[in-house]
Amino acid sequence: MVNYLELKKVSDSFQPELSATIEKVVQSGWYLFGEEKKAFEEEFAAYCGTNFCVGVGNGLDALTLIFSGYMEMGVMQPGDEIIVPANTYIASILAITRCGLTPVLCEPRLDTFLLDEEKIEALITPRTKAIMAVHLYGRVCAMDPITILAKRHHLKLVEDSAQAHGAIYKGKKAGNLGDAAAFSFYPGKNLGALSDAGAVMTNDADLAKVVRALSNYGSLTKYTHLYKGINSRMDEIQAAVLRLKLKRLDKDNEVRRAYAERYIREIHNPRMIVPEYPCREGHVFHIFALRVPELRDQLQLWLKDEGIETQIHYPKPPHLQEAYKEWKSLSFPVTEKIHNEVLSLPLSPVHTAEEITRVIDALNRFV
Repeated sequence: MVNYLELKKVSDSFQPELSATIEKVVQSGWYLFGEEKKAFEEEFAAYCGTNFCVGVGNGLDALTLIFSGYMEMGVMQPGDEIIVPANTYIASILAITRCGLTPVLCEPRLDTFLLDEEKIEALITPRTKAIMAVHLYGRVCAMDPITILAKRHHLKLVEDSAQAHGAIYKGKKAGNLGDAAAFSFYPGKNLGALSDAGAVMTNDADLAKVVRALSNYGSLTKYTHLYKGINSRMDEIQAAVLRLKLKRLDKDNEVRRAYAERYIREIHNPRMIVPEYPCREGHVFHIFALRVPELRDQLQLWLKDEGIETQIHYPKPPHLQEAYKEWKSLSFPVTEKIHNEVLSLPLSPVHTAEEITRVIDALNRFV
């Protein structure tokens, strides 16, 4: 069986250092706000090239805290609009609505699955305060034209980098391409913790300070509360695990690229469309999303019978989810086409070359 992802294999690949790292934290007796979190924040900020990193509880909280921070700073007000890709994972949109802000959905490009930079400007109104660039599946958005638009209209540029750990755009890493960025370290990510964890990245000292307080009950000093904050804190075990895994992130991303390049080069079935891949360093292939314009669901079942597990990222777009039933009358044809056609193939640093060959062979035999 070729599983889509085996997290135990990922953990095993870091042994015995992983167990020793956890044991060290347990024996220290210090589980929150310790040296491991401080060190991870410094190391990940240096890795991404930002001045500040604030470790938080998860990726959704990281995005939410960015918008909450801007609201506390008076940059945004309830009802202000945030332009966001219509085909993103729902967390991108949940962060906006949790803060009382208004998502404005923008179609993606069919060839990249990313925010269509040519469709953004028509959506900007006097209430628009930010553009959210979601580096979906591990590929960086076209940041130059998006940055130009944001500056021209005096908008904040927020990166959802939850799937883009280590991706590079013109010499700069994801997380350092806008005004602020959010990362998720969910266990299945390219840089994954053993539970939920996240981080806010920014070069804005004021935003970093507000976010740090908001994530800790609105407090920077014990029992002194500046804001109506939340409890969203990265614990010492997760920070220590992430420090260990960060050392191997670039190497693991290279394995992902090598396997993705095999898929792109060796899948010849005319029923399938492999992703565009113009810039090697700009994609870290958190997800390898193949497009299957016809018979996608039949292909998934056939692969299952062949002993190959796949996933669909994502079966239903946000505007068709019950959570946002007020949007069900809206039409986003490109988004809906993507969600109806994508199929995610097994791809991770712990897969073997033989397993990738088996997937390719099965795909090419499907009729």
